[in-house]
Parts: sequence; structure tokens; C-alpha cells
Amino acid sequence: MPLIPIFVANIYKDIMPFQSFDTKNLTLQETHGFLLTSVAPRPIALVSTVDKDGNVNLAPFSNFNAFSTNPPVLVFSASRSGRTGETKDTYKNIKETMECCISIVEYAMVHQISFASTEFPRGVNEFIKAGLTPIPSDLVKAPRVVESPVHFECKVTQVIELGDQGGSGNLFLCEVKKIHVDERVMKDGKIDPLLIHQAGRCGLGYYVNNDPERMYSIAQPQAKIGIGVDALSEEIRNSRVLTGNNLGQLALNQTLPTTEEIADFKATESFKYLMNFEGEERKNQFHKAASEMLGNNNIQLALITLYSYS
Repeated sequence: MPLIPIFVANIYKDIMPFQSFDTKNLTLQETHGFLLTSVAPRPIALVSTVDKDGNVNLAPFSNFNAFSTNPPVLVFSASRSGRTGETKDTYKNIKETMECCISIVEYAMVHQISFASTEFPRGVNEFIKAGLTPIPSDLVKAPRVVESPVHFECKVTQVIELGDQGGSGNLFLCEVKKIHVDERVMKDGKIDPLLIHQAGRCGLGYYVNNDPERMYSIAQPQAKIGIGVDALSEEIRNSRVLTGNNLGQLALNQTLPTTEEIADFKATESFKYLMNFEGEERKNQFHKAASEMLGNNNIQLALITLYSYS
């Protein structure tokens, strides 16, 4: 029997209608909007390069991420201009030198970074235009950015050109050779996610930053594999109270509750209180109680509560 019955899938289709788009029928601008507004927030690579004559360029790219630890590789894309089809100065400089420095962007510098994305004439130094401070790198010619909390000195091992038209991406595979980290974002020898305030790019002119007050941690899958959503009862899977996030939390547990655990819970005042409700409301109350437990990351007790319902 499928995990989601066909009739349930049809109900979702009716209440959550989707609009579908064939990319061959979209304009370049429309495709760009769908991709970059949905694939978000994206980290921002502030990439500094020099040309063969030593002229410095600085530009931000939000098509960026870490792709490998061994070897350490960062990848970003410098797409051709959607208006002219021209490649960016970053592309031209890296093709000449095959190296760059990638600096991480924080909220405190996001307006300067946005200004640095201006299409200045070739040879203009964006460090000066944006009011940012260059300092020498140790292994590459491209300078680091003082205002950034983390710098990666990179040798570019490969450039993958995805097309020759406007909007076509150029992927730069950057092998990290040296990392510099501002001590203010370090704790116990590591970068603390609560101390570094990276900015992320969303669609249109919108950005986000990792405000510590809005960050949260969740339980991670352990070395021992969890039971999975499919191991839960159909009643739990189809709950009108529990969310997909709740089911994902329950799936992390390595075992279902034992008969003894359920019996012990049925002897508690909490169970007796929940049993005061009747019919469908009783089930809803059990599920609401489990949801609150999951909110406190008490997965085992939530499972016991759910399986004690009858």
C-alpha cells in the first residue's frame, strides 16, 4: 500500500493548485525570476580578482556554495549579462590568472556589496568605489576584504562554460588553499554560527541575514538509522494536527514505544487528563500534546503519547 494513497494525493492537488511552466516558453527574465526567487536565500561570494596587468576587480555573486571538503572546493557562477551577453570582468580576470579570493558577506556590509555589483567600465577598482578595504593575500595576487569575517584564497582548477548566450552561467571551481577567519566569529577554535552574521540573497531586491534570535537548531540523524515516517501508524501519518516537520522529528527515533512504556504513561495524570475528552477531540488533544512535546525536542515521550491513544 503506498504511503500516500491516490485519493489523498488528489485532494492535495485540488486544495493546493500548482501553476506549471515549460521553460522553453518563458522569457529569459521570467526564467531568471523563477530560479532565483525560489532557490533562496543564497550565500554571497564577494570575489576579488586581478588581471594580468595587476588591475583589481571586486564583485558579488550569489550563485555560490561549498561543494567539497576533500579537496576543499567552493563554486560560484559569473553569468553572462542578460542584456548584452557579455562576460563579466571576474570571468576575464580568472581566465588570465586562474586564481581569486572569496570573502564572505555579512549584513553590516550588504549595501556596499550591492553597490559593488554595478557594471563599471573594465579597470575600475570596486574596492575604492564601494569604500571597502583591501589587504594582501598570502598565496594569490587578489586581495582580501578587511570588512569580511572570512576569506578563502583559491586556485581555480576548472571553468565550466554553460553557454554563450545572455544569462548563460560560467562555473568556477575554486580550490581553497588558505582560510583567514576574524577572531570575533570564533569560539573554541571553530566558527560560531551565532557570531557570524552572513547576508543571503533572495529574489528581486530582497536579502536576509542570519539573526541569532531567529536561528534554531534541530535534531540531526544519528549513526543509527531512525524508524522513518513509513513506520508510523496510518493514524499518525494522516494526523490533522501534526505537521510534516513533526513527522520528520518522529522519524528520527530509533524504535517505536514498547508496551511497558505505553503502560507507564497510561498511569500518569497527563494521560488521565487527555482521556477526559471524547471522540475526535480526544485524538486531537493527544496529537496536540505530542506536538508540544516535539516543540521541546522530546521525541520519545511524544511517540509514547501518540501510541497510548485509543
